[in-house]
Amino acid sequence: MKKLIAVAVLFLGMVSFTNAQTKVAHINTQKLISAMPEMKEAKDEFDKLQKSLGADIQASVTEYRNKLTQYTNEAPNKTDAENKERQKELAELEGRIQEAQAAADKTAQQKYIDLTKPIQEKALAAIQKVARAQGYAYVLDETPGSGLLLADGTDLMDAVKKELGIK
Repeated sequence: MKKLIAVAVLFLGMVSFTNAQTKVAHINTQKLISAMPEMKEAKDEFDKLQKSLGADIQASVTEYRNKLTQYTNEAPNKTDAENKERQKELAELEGRIQEAQAAADKTAQQKYIDLTKPIQEKALAAIQKVARAQGYAYVLDETPGSGLLLADGTDLMDAVKKELGIK
């Protein structure tokens, strides 16, 4: 029995010693990714896409408003059947605009993912390389909302920026 207790105490001591040797660092990945030149290029490309998609939708909205104004002004001089047909036409145009907006949003969202995923992967690879080279077992993300409550340990930001060639 004494032998079992001694082994248990020895085991707990080893676990405590091992845990005391574990190195932990932190980095704000959002800040890192924002500092990468590739992110600026991706943002510029994404902004151009959004502007283009927005221009297409705005043209349809302008067409809808012009027809609405025209049909509203002409309504008193048209028959009920003609006015109902025009209302139907406006409703269909409004539906197409909503569909186009949804498609544009989906396209923009996918483009953002396509543009940023390789950048995020590059940042993660650099963080892992630097952390391993410096002997860290864990790296916590200090980006606001990530759950990190205290960041007094080693900040890898400068080392990872150096790895990525960012000044």
